[in-house]
Amino acid sequence: MQPKLKRGALLLALALQGCSLAPAYKPPQLDLPQHYREQSSDGPWHSAQPADQLSPQWWRLYHDERLNSLQQRLLKANPDLAAALAHYDGAQAYASQLHAGLFPQITASGQPLRQRQSDSRPLRGTEQPAVYNSNTAGFALNYDLDLWGKIRNQVVAGDARAQASADDLAVARLSLQRQLASLYVQLDGLDAQQRILSSSLDDYSQALQLTRARYQGQISSELDLTRAQSQLAEAEAQLDDVRGQRNLTEHAIGELVGEPASNFVLPASEQTLSLPEQPAALPGSLLQRRPDIAAAERRMFAANAQIGVAKAAWYPDFSLTGLLGGQTQGVGNLLSASNRFWALGPLVNLPIFEGGRLDAEERQARAEFEEASAHYRGQVLHAVREVEDNLAQLRDLRQQGLDEQAAANAAEHTRALATNSYEAGAVSYLDVVTAQTAALQAQRAVQALRTRQLQASVGLLTALGGGWEG
Repeated sequence: MQPKLKRGALLLALALQGCSLAPAYKPPQLDLPQHYREQSSDGPWHSAQPADQLSPQWWRLYHDERLNSLQQRLLKANPDLAAALAHYDGAQAYASQLHAGLFPQITASGQPLRQRQSDSRPLRGTEQPAVYNSNTAGFALNYDLDLWGKIRNQVVAGDARAQASADDLAVARLSLQRQLASLYVQLDGLDAQQRILSSSLDDYSQALQLTRARYQGQISSELDLTRAQSQLAEAEAQLDDVRGQRNLTEHAIGELVGEPASNFVLPASEQTLSLPEQPAALPGSLLQRRPDIAAAERRMFAANAQIGVAKAAWYPDFSLTGLLGGQTQGVGNLLSASNRFWALGPLVNLPIFEGGRLDAEERQARAEFEEASAHYRGQVLHAVREVEDNLAQLRDLRQQGLDEQAAANAAEHTRALATNSYEAGAVSYLDVVTAQTAALQAQRAVQALRTRQLQASVGLLTALGGGWEG
């Protein structure tokens, strides 16, 4: 009967090794839309998955090689990204530490001693020397049988946190890329504003020369002359303001790509960025590539596994321990049969009274899972809102741009009429100033709307986790 009992106990232990006390993992059910309100969809919503489909170079949709070059420099030299990478490496290393708990732990030790025992030591024999050598060497083994899945759930939670850390790295990368693209769009808009103001300055300078000549010929009044001078000075002040904004933007880009602002120079470009053409439909499944959603889901999964760790602490912990070695009094072979020692046996630890600590730890684990679940739900809802916001902005700004362009065309026509009428002596210079100011403001407004459209497109591309390609 005894061999059968031993075999039964062994089979029971092996069966329990597959046991896990973690609850069955169920992501929260969210009542999500199958399509975006601002745009039709070609597919239903899907749950978040790890961001392995993230488009690595979504900014290439703008077809600007200088932007691509800056993005590559950011990936290589940005210190915040380097810090996020180091954090990810640390999370991977910690997960590897947890994996070590699945295997037997074997240690070797050696201890050569020369020692003296007290003359008053209890049970000391009269023939025993007071000073003697004691050399010990051996191996110790400890293997936690993990019958309740405590270590396995720790490993599962550690792996999930490492995956979340990888997604955090992707979040940091995507956020920095978005900052760089937005700043580059802003710089592109400021360059365009400079071109508009420089062109207006040329027109205002010619108008001032004309007014001065008419004043000297006693055709125009001094009031017209001062108005022309004021208009030119105001345009120069606006140009100075744009240059100041451009310098700040250029400095910010330099910092992102790891260059000191004192050394970083980005010459003005004569070409404007093109607005990416978005597809006719954007399915909700594109959001599954967002790394922040994937990170939140992995942390929720890790919190679920931690409940199993907390529940396993209520049960007895079985481990197998062993010792093997040799000991001499300074002479002899440590490995000889007469000098060997060994021990082998199970070790059981069972919590009896913990003052409510185990119950509190389990409640804490369940609360942390609820917190992670709420964070996941909030992250998904935030992602949907970001997409809707940028889709709405693109739609509204597109129509606003058309209206503003019509106003700019009318203002330019008014400016030409006023200038011709003034040269013919039909109107005062106040009409010219009013028409030129309105035309300049309309041109700058058109360009500002163009910049806002480009920034909204950057927001949409990153809100979708990296565009709609790939």
